[in-house]
Amino acid sequence: MYTETGAPFKGKKLEQLKAFLSKAGLDYEEGVHFSVCLYEEGEILAAGSLDDNVFKCIAVREDRQGEDLAAKILTELKKEAVRRGKTHLFLFTKPGNIRMFSDFGFYAIASTPEALLMENRKNGARDYARSLAEPCAGVIGAAVVNCNPFTLGHRYLVETAAARCDLLHLFVLTEDRSRFPARDRLQLVRAGTADISNVRVHETGPYMISSVTFPTYFIKDKTQSQDIACRLDLEIFVRIFAREMGISVRFVGTEPNCRVTSAYNRQMLAYLPPLGVRVDEIPRKEIDGVPISASRVRALIDQGEIERTAELVPPTTYEYIRTHYSKEK
Repeated sequence: MYTETGAPFKGKKLEQLKAFLSKAGLDYEEGVHFSVCLYEEGEILAAGSLDDNVFKCIAVREDRQGEDLAAKILTELKKEAVRRGKTHLFLFTKPGNIRMFSDFGFYAIASTPEALLMENRKNGARDYARSLAEPCAGVIGAAVVNCNPFTLGHRYLVETAAARCDLLHLFVLTEDRSRFPARDRLQLVRAGTADISNVRVHETGPYMISSVTFPTYFIKDKTQSQDIACRLDLEIFVRIFAREMGISVRFVGTEPNCRVTSAYNRQMLAYLPPLGVRVDEIPRKEIDGVPISASRVRALIDQGEIERTAELVPPTTYEYIRTHYSKEK
């Protein structure tokens, strides 16, 4: 038995890995940074991959299960993650695998009938939520935003939500898969809401899931992956963040254009109220009958119409855009 690694695998090695995963009922997920395989006489016995700090595509050949091969794969993945400076580790898997990964030091965060999210820190999600909590005798609300970039539409949502509660926790998605880097988006939100005294701006950290980051390699019906990601995200929000932070209302903007966001809003309206969190939909702010959107701002940047973004974004965002995207820099 011997081990081979790829960063990632290519060519025939990659095709062999894909075929092995397919037999295990899994799909190879493009974009992984590192994979490890255990071989015997040229045949794969077990495999696993790493995407940033997330373990993926872990499988053991059916006739070799029970030989601690999964532990060997997980050990190699953990070594590589630590080598890359990643010590807080996560994995998405089927709920039926909870015991196997629990034995290797992973703890369940939340689950649906189809998916389970685990991490290698006991109570990591709850500890993070508790660190953000703040005493408040009144109504505590929350909103989750991407702000790619922060617009006057986002500003209107925050102003309106803040006026309807005593304390508003504003979570900015941390994932760095948007045009505007996560660090800059967070700073723009903080700058654009600094004058609203009852708003607290937070990073989501790794605990709020989007359709972009949710892996689907273990989901048979890919058409359901978006709904599964949404339900898992709402489970984390209501059972951990809402409970630990005393959040009783979730604010969200209406979504007339994006089908994905609109579907998420519908699930939120159906899922959260029975669990004690009211959903308050706030109409989108419009200019000349057209909703303000971050995609419209990005389109103007692409067209070189920097000055026209000024009517869609706060001064702090406009200054950022002018500084970073103007041809006259």
